[in-house]
Amino acid sequence: MIYIISKLDKKICGRIRLDGSKSISNRVLTINALSESNASINHIAYAKDTQTLLHLLKNDAKTLDAGPAGTTFRFMTAYLALRPQTQILTGSERMKQRPIGILVENLNQLGANIEYLEKKGYPPLKINPPLGLKSNVSLQIPANVSSQFISALLMIAPTLPGGLRLELTGKIVSRPYIEMTLRIMQYFGVQHRWEEQTISIEEQSYQQREFDVEADWSAASYYYAIAAFAEEVDLYLDGLHRESLQGDAAIQDIMTFFGVQTEFTDTGIRLTKTSRQKGVFKYNFLNCPDIAQTLAVVCAGLGYEAELSGLKTLRIKETDRIQAVIDELQKVGILAETIPDGLKIASQDITTTRIPRFETYHDHRMAMAFTPLALLLENIQIESPMVVDKSYPAFWQDMERLGFAAALFMKH
Repeated sequence: MIYIISKLDKKICGRIRLDGSKSISNRVLTINALSESNASINHIAYAKDTQTLLHLLKNDAKTLDAGPAGTTFRFMTAYLALRPQTQILTGSERMKQRPIGILVENLNQLGANIEYLEKKGYPPLKINPPLGLKSNVSLQIPANVSSQFISALLMIAPTLPGGLRLELTGKIVSRPYIEMTLRIMQYFGVQHRWEEQTISIEEQSYQQREFDVEADWSAASYYYAIAAFAEEVDLYLDGLHRESLQGDAAIQDIMTFFGVQTEFTDTGIRLTKTSRQKGVFKYNFLNCPDIAQTLAVVCAGLGYEAELSGLKTLRIKETDRIQAVIDELQKVGILAETIPDGLKIASQDITTTRIPRFETYHDHRMAMAFTPLALLLENIQIESPMVVDKSYPAFWQDMERLGFAAALFMKH
């Protein structure tokens, strides 16, 4: 399937109610399952990843399929490691290429009994009943791996005999996601100590509490890109909080460089235009890697030379996101290249002799990050547009509310 995306004018006015944060929803669901809580979770994400997790947490089937959902797979691995039955956890072909070994090794050190069914260190997994959970365990885990490994261990920590002492070795990647996990755990009554590189959580009980999920700042980033490319903007995004748990809330400060101003309202935020800054755009996305693709497209669209760093984890996402961005920007005449932990974009104008067709590589963020270019070009094409269901199922409907047209392209 291919969508042809167009926008007749460069005015953006309207109001969008953003979906709940996938990252927050997944953590709250996992904690609710660990505590066997029936408390309400309000404004839970409709993202396919979250709905998959919700389904798997309630499923006692012999084989559970997480599909392409990385967070779901990692959180389920830790959750199932404590269960009294044997289950197989599998995923998509891409998921089978994404490493899980560090998490499995740490869980087995706790007394879990997890086996690899195919390639060592990778899904699928056979998760047997624990051999006998050890007491007062201290673990070490590299701090530059996916923060989801760390969050998975932290969430089960208070349910372990004597709790857990987790030492993060090396440079911490995506620290806001770890902090998000700990703050949500604290909301549910679990206390922790974080001293230098060590997080200590004693054995304790989660408290049952109702939870309101804030809107998704990652999803908001695409609207910031649209605002950057538009000539007139008066756009309200409801559900976002000034005091946010999400590292991607950094988008509000980053985008002032590109002439997008954020005003907080009673219901969320309002975006308007202001003057752009000059010079080279440089930013380290270590704490907010999920908005890097969006910023790469913004820089390319506005003709900025840019250096985006802190992106090491993007190579093992739904696709190699760094290479995917470089390849797709070439289709509109933008030269970009890899640097040791990110990418560098040359300063030049977008050029194209025909309607560009952007591949999405089974990656929801590729589809949404490149869509705003429809404001700069008469038409663009997006391959496999429904990949957005992974995190933002209402994306195309919300685009139409702002005047974008998404027509199905029929091959002859």
